[in-house]
Amino acid sequence: MNHSRSDIEFKDRSSVVDIFLIFLRLGLTSFGGPIAHLGYYREEFVVRRKWLDEHAYADLVALCQFLPGPASSQVGMALGLSRGGILGAVAAFLGFTLPSAIALVLFGLGISHFGGQLDSGWLHGLKVVAVAVVAQALWGMGKTLAPDSRRATIAVAAAIIVSLVPSALGQVGVIVASGLVGWALLRSDTALPHTLLRVPLARRAGALLLAAFFLLLLLLPVVAGATKSHGMELFDSFYRAGSLVFGGGHVVLPLLQSQVVPAGWVSNEAFLAGYGAAQAVPGPLFTFAAYLGAVSSQSPSGWAGAAITLVAIFLPGFLLITGTLPFWEQLRRYTGIKRAMLGINAAVVGLLLAAFYNPVWTSAIKSPADFCLAATALLALVFWKLPPWLVVLLAAIAAGLGIG
Repeated sequence: MNHSRSDIEFKDRSSVVDIFLIFLRLGLTSFGGPIAHLGYYREEFVVRRKWLDEHAYADLVALCQFLPGPASSQVGMALGLSRGGILGAVAAFLGFTLPSAIALVLFGLGISHFGGQLDSGWLHGLKVVAVAVVAQALWGMGKTLAPDSRRATIAVAAAIIVSLVPSALGQVGVIVASGLVGWALLRSDTALPHTLLRVPLARRAGALLLAAFFLLLLLLPVVAGATKSHGMELFDSFYRAGSLVFGGGHVVLPLLQSQVVPAGWVSNEAFLAGYGAAQAVPGPLFTFAAYLGAVSSQSPSGWAGAAITLVAIFLPGFLLITGTLPFWEQLRRYTGIKRAMLGINAAVVGLLLAAFYNPVWTSAIKSPADFCLAATALLALVFWKLPPWLVVLLAAIAAGLGIG
């Protein structure tokens, strides 16, 4: 099907400032890690704002699971791109990322009591409310994306396999296998009409962005070696970390440790202290890179070092998602791809189900009081219709007072 120019330009485009403020609020309140972030996004952009429907959202999540980098941040960048072009993607990235990045840099520059205060009841309350957020997203997505026996079977099988093979390879393998099952078994009477995810970016621009990703990956080590500049070494190391890691923030941590600790840039004690603080802030765990740049033993460090490492670790994911989306929309139109995406969308529900158990549930629900707090948070989100930021705040206060 051919779409008019008005379809591509998207009549409902949002201003860059609006996009930044929406994602800033999410960046200030989205605790619980990447799976919880996807739940917050779904509530904000599928249910509340209706920027896209459930199927287009699941397609986007599946694409970001394929790509290296921080999947939840890439989903946010893609949503920003669809509403405001490249500047919208940048605004979404900045809004969602800056709160945790600034908090971690301040921690690295000496406010050590910040992490200590949140590292007990308050932090536990944030983990508990993440259970409610993910449960809400799991229920809503499951009803839409796995409503029949075949797709429910795919979802449960995906959850079982990913739970038994908890690795990035297991996740990608499940998505591929589910796509093949969908293509073979889910016929046209099952498929829903194609829903457009508008991307105001030409394919030529997308190709240039993808070319830039690979060129930087190849050239940065050469430039860093030739210049002997610590700034270039930082940029190169963190760009490669963002380019080569599947599975989100927890997977990138060992790679970052191998980059900065043996080289003497950051002591192991400082690395572990920063990792503890990163658990207490909202937003993407990849912002831990800003902390490492700030506490680097060599110059540039401080705010300059944080800016270098933060841009470097997120840039690969930004280039990949913005470069891929102009081609992705065309691929989604083909009948065979539609059937495959039905299977993949069911697998996304399965991945969410597996993550709901571990790490979301296992790290949060330690007692009957925790279960009661999570159930109350779910009630507040689903039936009382309280905004997620308020539920997060109330749950943190309740846990800090020893209620949960």
